[in-house]
Amino acid sequence: MPRLTIAPVTEATGQAAKLFAAIKSAVGMVPNAYAGIGTLSPVALESALQLDGALRKSSLSAKEIEAIKLAVSEKAGCDYCLAAHALMGKKVGLSSQAIQGVRHGLPSGEARLDVLADFVRQLVGTSGTVDAAVVERVRAVYSDAQIVDTLLAVTAITFTNLFNRVNDTVLDFPPAP
Repeated sequence: MPRLTIAPVTEATGQAAKLFAAIKSAVGMVPNAYAGIGTLSPVALESALQLDGALRKSSLSAKEIEAIKLAVSEKAGCDYCLAAHALMGKKVGLSSQAIQGVRHGLPSGEARLDVLADFVRQLVGTSGTVDAAVVERVRAVYSDAQIVDTLLAVTAITFTNLFNRVNDTVLDFPPAP
């Protein structure tokens, strides 16, 4: 049950209504997370959508972005984002094995994704300066630009993870496997 007071999408006006119309046009619905964020702060929703738009232009593939979002969401314990990004991951070509692997530190069947997911889990699971050996492992497979774009993807998913953890957003996607 949501913890924050969220108005129905149908009652949205102004910028929130415009954002919801664009989301519904693109995906056929307004996911509960976006509905919650947008009714409470259209600025936050617009920023999150712009950040995701920028990621689509980044040096990372859609599969890599979804792998990052799954690894971060697993570490954060965000059931909503795990469900959403397991579904999105399948749509961009991640296998069930890859989804489980990047979430749980198991072989995904894609060595590059394993390196990326390991890096992300280290990044979000520790504090202070990231160990040089961790950085060198990811640099052996990914460019410095891709590493920076990975940090952007971590930033994007961290916002929605935090919102959903505070709000206890109700799933409107199938639960993650």
